[in-house]
Amino acid sequence: MIEEILAEVSASAGVPVHEAARLSAPALIFSDDLLKSCEANACGKYNKSWTCPPACDPQEQRKKILSYKNVFVFTTKHELEDSFDYEGMTRGRELHALLTMELKKRLGDDFPVYGAGSCPVCRECAFPEPCLFPEKKIGSIEAALINVTELSKAACISYNNGPDTVTFFSMVLCA
Repeated sequence: MIEEILAEVSASAGVPVHEAARLSAPALIFSDDLLKSCEANACGKYNKSWTCPPACDPQEQRKKILSYKNVFVFTTKHELEDSFDYEGMTRGRELHALLTMELKKRLGDDFPVYGAGSCPVCRECAFPEPCLFPEKKIGSIEAALINVTELSKAACISYNNGPDTVTFFSMVLCA
């Protein structure tokens, strides 16, 4: 069911899915070391987003994720002018976020969705004020301390799709 809805959303949004796979939730590799990157504010969202630490407890996220039997993972791949094409990377992330948000909208609350980086719903998170759109909120794969490189291996999906490309990951929790 998720595969069919993703295909429909991908076609209507004009954002092609590069690869997709279903895997067992216990196959996910969690890395407590990722919390150190969060605490060092590597992405600039630490203590600034409801979907990032410390507002989002990684251990609670792990428990939630492992309460599901499977995860469905998908990627989008975006071509860049060169390896320094920050605008291309940003545009790729925006397109991936659009696809992820549309998928969440179609799936509803029964299938929690996690995306690349912090929640993309608002340009700027209302944190520490209450979330403006809690029903639309998208969790962060990285803030859940899931190592995306290991996720790609477990799902048999390419992490690196060649020079001058960027690949983004999302996942859906499912039965």
